[in-house]
Amino acid sequence: MARRWTNTLSHEDVTPKALFLNRRQLIAGLGAGTAMALMPRDVRAQDALEPNTFEEISSYCNYYEFGTGKSDPKEHAHMLTTQPWSVTIDGMVERPGDYSFEDIMSEMTVEERIYRFRCVEAWSMVVPWNGFELADLLNLAGVAPEGKYVAFETVLRPDEMPGTRSRVLDWPYVEGLRMDEAMHPLTIMATGIYDQTIPNQNGAPMRLVVPWKYGFKSIKSVVRITVTDEQPPTSWNKAGPREYGFYSNVNPNVDHPRWSQATERRIGGGLFSRRQPTLMFNGYEEEVASLYEGMDLREFY
Repeated sequence: MARRWTNTLSHEDVTPKALFLNRRQLIAGLGAGTAMALMPRDVRAQDALEPNTFEEISSYCNYYEFGTGKSDPKEHAHMLTTQPWSVTIDGMVERPGDYSFEDIMSEMTVEERIYRFRCVEAWSMVVPWNGFELADLLNLAGVAPEGKYVAFETVLRPDEMPGTRSRVLDWPYVEGLRMDEAMHPLTIMATGIYDQTIPNQNGAPMRLVVPWKYGFKSIKSVVRITVTDEQPPTSWNKAGPREYGFYSNVNPNVDHPRWSQATERRIGGGLFSRRQPTLMFNGYEEEVASLYEGMDLREFY
């Protein structure tokens, strides 16, 4: 299909699986751009260790619906029922309704493929995701011409998600994209990682991946997609509008209020490796810069 993105990354570019799964432990306490000198000495020393066991890997995750502690998702995510699963697609669409995960996958099977994306969320890496273009899912429902934005919502089940009993965020978790961002062929719904089903604590059974944006756009366990003509709220923007804008584009020229975003460290190179310049739009400038032509990216951050 002519509209699809052509992958230029090779298998050799992919971050080793053990390093990818262990990414959060390697950078515990390290915000995007935070100086390594601020890291605890024992965290810096972890880079010399052998790859972690699966238990270590799966017990160190971010998924606030299961708690803010790094081990909380692993401890509690088994409570999340992911079968059966359906996604409500509503708003300005021609065919609104509840789409079962099985029906979605039966429609996408032929087009489903592995995407090797360079991803950034306080670190940089290359990750092979299994999934399909979000545009294909939206086309199933038929986007109306007046639709300008796409809103997403994570499942909310307090009985299964103990973290939602706290007020750390306004539940349910919500996210949003402009329509042209959502329909871009780089924007995918991921259903697997390294050719395996995504674990519950990492967003099963289906999550958003937008590789030129920071991880705030990586909404997990999606149950609702709404096409609208108004910019939708997003959870982190509601929690801290000064720090987290709607767009969340990777932009080395716009600092986070608490740290610089001008440089990054590549996972796999070691915590003592040299920092490298952060690439505009995370290296996808050629593919996506035209989406923001004429916009002040310091204002629309």
